[in-house]
Order: sequence, then C-alpha cells, then structure tokens
Amino acid sequence: MSRVASPPREAVLALADGTVYRGTAFGATGTGIGEVCFNTSMMGYQEIVTDPSYAGQLVVMTYPQIGNVGANPEDDEAARPFLRGFVVKELCPKPSNWRARESLDAFMRRFGVPGIAGIDTRALVRRIRDGGFQMAVISTDPERLDASELAAQASAAPGLDGVDLVEEVTCAEPYDWREGGWSGIEGQIPRAPRPETTYRVVAYDFGVKRNILRLLHDRGFDVTVVPARTPAAQALALAPDGIFLSNGPGDPMGVRGAPEIVRELAETQPIFGICLGHQILGLALGGTRRKLKFGHHGGNQPGQDLHTRKVAICAENHGYAVDAESLERAGEIEITHTNLNDGTVEGLAHARRPIFSVQYHPEASPGPHDAAYFFDRFREMVARHKAGTPVTGAQIARGT
Repeated sequence: MSRVASPPREAVLALADGTVYRGTAFGATGTGIGEVCFNTSMMGYQEIVTDPSYAGQLVVMTYPQIGNVGANPEDDEAARPFLRGFVVKELCPKPSNWRARESLDAFMRRFGVPGIAGIDTRALVRRIRDGGFQMAVISTDPERLDASELAAQASAAPGLDGVDLVEEVTCAEPYDWREGGWSGIEGQIPRAPRPETTYRVVAYDFGVKRNILRLLHDRGFDVTVVPARTPAAQALALAPDGIFLSNGPGDPMGVRGAPEIVRELAETQPIFGICLGHQILGLALGGTRRKLKFGHHGGNQPGQDLHTRKVAICAENHGYAVDAESLERAGEIEITHTNLNDGTVEGLAHARRPIFSVQYHPEASPGPHDAAYFFDRFREMVARHKAGTPVTGAQIARGT
C-alpha cells in the first residue's frame, strides 16, 4: 500500500520595503525575523547554517539547489544554528552522500530554524544588492501567513547597528579544545603531525567556528576558549603565550567591553584576530567601523596582500568593515590586505607590537584554503615572542 505524500506547507518571506515572496516551507514551523543577506558559496551550506556569525540574520543562498549532501555532525561549526531563517531556490529532499546522517530539512526542524524554498532567489538577491541590507520576516506558521502583517513587522524591526549579538553565541564558561581537523578515511588523506613544541593560547569566543579551533590545535596550540566578556586579568592568569580573537556576528560596536579588554591585552600579548575579532581589534587600536551596503558573504571574495600583490580567493562573512582612514589617523597600524571588489580593509598589523588580523576566514571549511597559512604565521609570531625575539605584526604579515 503506497503512502500518500503530505501536501507542501506554505511559507512567506516579507521584506521591510513591502516586497513579499511566497514559497514552500521546510525546516521548523515558526517565524523568524532578522536582517536578510545573501551568500554566494556553491557548497558548504551546513557550515553556513551553523556559523554563529549569522546570528540575527536570514540567509539567502544564491546557488540554486541546496540540501543535496544532507547534514552530519562532523561539519557543524557550532553546537546549533543561530541564524533566524534560511532561504533557497530548490531544496533537495533526498540527500545522496555517504556522510549524510539526516536531510537538511530534518536538521533544521530539529533545531527550530524555519526555511522557505521555491522563491525567485535571483530577484531577491538583486533587491538586496541594489537596495542594501534590510530587515525581513520569514514565517512557516500556517496561522501567521498574512503578508501585510509580516511586512509591517519587518518594517518596524530595529536593525543590527549597536546590537550585542555576541551575547547570544558566546560560551557560558571557559573550556579546553583538544580536537584536530577531520582527516577523512584512514589512510587516504595524510595529515602532518602536530608539532611537539606547543604554546598556550586563550581564544576569545565571539562566536567561534569549530574549524578555527581545529586548525589552532593542529598548529601546536593548547587552546582554552573563554567567554567574550572575560576580563583581561582573568585571561592573563591562564599564562597564555598568545591571544586569539574569534569571528562572530553583527556590529563590533555592540560588543560591550570587548575593545577595552583587547586594548589591555595588546599591551603585552601577541594577538591574532579573524573577522569580528579583526574589527574589535581595529576598534581597540583606535579605529572605527562602518556598515557595508550588503556585506561580503561567500567563498569567492578576492583579498589582496598589499606587500606581495598576490590575491587569495577568500571566504568572508561580515556586514561591517574597519574604516581605513580611521586606522591611518590612529597611527602605527598598517593596512596589509584589501578586498579588490570594493577596497575595504581585509587585514591590519601593528608596526611595533606582535599584533595582526584578517577580515576574511583563513580556516574556511569546506574552502577555499588559500589563506590557511595565517595560522602558521600566528605560531611563528608566538614562538618568536616567547623566545624573546623582537617581532611585530607588520613583520609577520609580510612574512619576514
């Protein structure tokens, strides 16, 4: 006896400007409100869904078919998703991959994330690209599908400026991380042994991705992860050889107390920052931030090293950027990398202290991996500093 398929559930996506998209619901039944953004990656949707940097946002995928490889625990970047909703053109209902443990639909149902499929994502992306960020509401709740009501809710919603989203994603207590990178099937993918000489690093969790911690571990760092508001004195009491500032969601100006903590740590500690950590470091050193029109979200951004002129294809996920002119006014800070699409700051380094950071994600999983060498440079900087050899972030950023 054949089973009768359940009829598709209806879903609505309403933007603050009154634009409405109707499609098919997947994932959890419910409503999500957030800033709508688009990601241009062709793969890695599970890493995107579980990236804490998307807290407070509705994510639209530009690649047309999503869900084809399902979901598995090894590819999660956090214990759960923090995004408010997921938008795709076509959802693959039956994944085909030997690593899949469940479908994307089941994964999102399990974590309470609503999704909408079957809409014109190209039209939606053009609207965001041309008009910039705006708030939106997604609803898969059959009792909450009134388009005008949802659009009014989106219009009344405050944006992300000044909002502390890090409070939502940071860990509650310090913990040690001891897991290395996934090496595939035994015997197929050789992995370099972990260095025998190790260094202790305190990683500030602003929404840290697990693959960052894996790469730090593989480079010979004993990592202790601490909550975002951990006072500098408490971090220093752990006797670190260096400080890492993680990625995270939203506006760096909203992360209360973080620039002051980092400013104190920068007086004595080697520091490496990624994404939001890069922006918070920029604020701590005297810079300011600005909001981008529609941000950089995807795995195909061109980041140029201003010293070598080489271009790396980068994974990025941010809606704010450190203002270049503010860094010049602050003094003693070199802009080391820029985005070739719009000239925004992609890297900075201190001229006198062992401090550097990058805006993009050198740990990108599943890729690209062009910029993974930054973890090696961080290890070199920490090693030289611990040995008493004078070293600056600018030297490390230049590879000297």
